[in-house]
Amino acid sequence: MMVADFKRRFWISLVLALPIFLLSPLLQGLLGVEEAWSFPGDRYLQFGLSTLVFFYGGWPFLTGLVAELKKKQPGMMTLIAVAVGVAYLYSSAVVFGLPGKIFFWELASLIVIMLLGHWFEMRSVMGASGALEELIKLMPSEAHRLTDSGQTEDVPVTELRADDKVLVKPGEKIPIDGTITEGTTSVNEAMLTGESRPVTKGEGDQVIGGAVNGEAAITVQVEKTGKETYLSQIVDIVQKAQESRSRSQDLANRAAFWLTILALSVGALTLAAWLSFGKEFVFSLERMVTVMVITCPHALGLAVPLVVAVSTSMAAGHGLLIRNRSAFERARNLNAVIFDKTGTLTEGRFGVSDIITLAADSEEEVLRLAASLESRSEHPIAQGIVAEAEKREISTSAPDDFQAITGQGAKARVEDRSILVVSPGYLDDNAIDYDENRLAELDREGKTLVFVVENDQALGAIALADIIREESRQTVAQFKEAGIRVIMLTGDAETVARWVARELDLDDYYAEVLPDQKAEKVRQVREKYGVVAMVGDGVNDAPALVEAEVGIAIGAGTDVAIEAADIVLVRSNPGDALAIVKLARATYRKMIQNLWWATGYNAIAIPLAAGVLYPVGILMPPAVGALIMSLSTIIVAINAKMLQKLEL
Repeated sequence: MMVADFKRRFWISLVLALPIFLLSPLLQGLLGVEEAWSFPGDRYLQFGLSTLVFFYGGWPFLTGLVAELKKKQPGMMTLIAVAVGVAYLYSSAVVFGLPGKIFFWELASLIVIMLLGHWFEMRSVMGASGALEELIKLMPSEAHRLTDSGQTEDVPVTELRADDKVLVKPGEKIPIDGTITEGTTSVNEAMLTGESRPVTKGEGDQVIGGAVNGEAAITVQVEKTGKETYLSQIVDIVQKAQESRSRSQDLANRAAFWLTILALSVGALTLAAWLSFGKEFVFSLERMVTVMVITCPHALGLAVPLVVAVSTSMAAGHGLLIRNRSAFERARNLNAVIFDKTGTLTEGRFGVSDIITLAADSEEEVLRLAASLESRSEHPIAQGIVAEAEKREISTSAPDDFQAITGQGAKARVEDRSILVVSPGYLDDNAIDYDENRLAELDREGKTLVFVVENDQALGAIALADIIREESRQTVAQFKEAGIRVIMLTGDAETVARWVARELDLDDYYAEVLPDQKAEKVRQVREKYGVVAMVGDGVNDAPALVEAEVGIAIGAGTDVAIEAADIVLVRSNPGDALAIVKLARATYRKMIQNLWWATGYNAIAIPLAAGVLYPVGILMPPAVGALIMSLSTIIVAINAKMLQKLEL
């Protein structure tokens, strides 16, 4: 509505201003058409048209003046309103008999140019919140609810309740957060989580409202509605972040206030100075008007909020949810980052790390036999072995006569062979020999070992551990390249922590740390290195997240409202913590660039507006001052939008 209002006021004021320009003595003199274009009463026509421009086009600035004075915070609207108000009142007095020069041309051009600048600025602000608007548009308005008879009925999404079941057809948006109860499909969650590839989802998997269903119809049982949904939480977080004030924003607002005081003071001083030098009042008034226009702090007031809006929207689009703007700003000064291990640097599940052949012919044989036997087991170790075989595309066969060996493993017939997958304790109890030296290092690393045995002979061993995320290695390397120390904090055993730290080339690690001790470790790291960030799962890491200058929670699926964290990483990718640092640094650079531009040009513009170069024939008209001011605000807006070019 604000964009449309400024656009409408601009075009109407421009149409009204054109005859004012043509009737201006200044323009007529430049074109040499004073006699041809002048007629009796032309000043009254200028007065009438200028009155319309002043009250209609200038209304946003006049009402802004009143609002600022009520708050006792004079700012940009005060400057513009004072400038056009002085020009209108003085020119009107001249029309009705006061000797002097009319300023209607300057008044009209000033209002038209300021309206144009505000129109573009409002468009920029709306564009900066584009990602948030797109998030809101994602949620469909209707859903196909399944009735007790198995039929579907189209109902508004607002009528859905927990445990309702909805049918989602191929290509449709999922209407609400829930769990798939029937069907398998691929789901595109790119706008929600930043994950570019479609994710395969089947029965029991959670889906997010607003995501796009792929190639197959699915039935979804509703779990969360209204404000509880993932998308609603994202919108709420983004809106609060955009509304939250930051240190840089407070600095800009204070600077704008003092710039307003400076403008009024310098304007009054300019008027007094030229009058004292013997110049006519009309000339002195024109200099004062130009000074107040050129000093208008509009660009300064826009410099930080626009960058904040752009960076917040960018973060949301990449699955980085900023809940605390001040903490986000502190991320640019990070000296150290602490990662939780399980579920953050690692996947939090057992996976195969090493396969050792003893009497077997190959690693493939060891894994094939073990995976075939373990395909009947639900144990985490068994699942890890089977998953590794699937990953390597090793075909397995169904076991016969499967039997569990209490506390030590299992046995079965595989490929018509009597196979056991057992713990080291089973080998010790049954005096089965194996080369312990080859496995000693794996044991020191705290890995879990199981052996594949046939006819009391160890064919091979499989080592399992909490699998390190593929992206963790690159993340650690990039943090170190950026000059930020990387430290791990875990409650796991010393041997396991040492192995992970060595694999990832961490700067330091703390092992066997209980949840209530993590905050103390964060304090120790801060005292040693300076500004520190903590990256964890947001549950048992909550005290440490609060203690750190920047608390970053890894949150998957719909668990985004983690109160302890300043920032939530939706994709559960530790690499996104580095994206936060990159965005924070780039955001700060843009803020500084905008602040310098919004204030720095005044060092040159104000003296020119005051008329210091008048003795050498250079004089800046008020309209030119308005043009320079509007251009500065547009440049600030464009510079803020350029932040979107950053690759995260």
